[in-house]
Amino acid sequence: MKSLSLVYVTASSKEEATKIGRALLDKKLAACINVWGGMESTYWWEGKLETAQEWVLLIKTPSDKVDSLLPIIKAMHSYSTPCVLAWDVAKGNPAYLEWCLASTAK
Repeated sequence: MKSLSLVYVTASSKEEATKIGRALLDKKLAACINVWGGMESTYWWEGKLETAQEWVLLIKTPSDKVDSLLPIIKAMHSYSTPCVLAWDVAKGNPAYLEWCLASTAK
């Protein structure tokens, strides 16, 4: 069976996260997205310590589609350097994993 990945993306607003997620779903690059907010991020940016409220987009996608997500996310994102991190799923509910893979088949 093909493998699944979780892709973590931060966004400046719920609207931005949802818009990116919907575009990935429409292109069958994601089986499911989760959007949640109220997260406070603290980070170094251009030599200064910054704090911002952000939204998180969690994307479930086949591992072989992760590279296809990046250009779409970068093109739609308001940040010049968006956070996009991917992890391979080691285990999970087999029926859910199969559903994710089937949902993204063209």
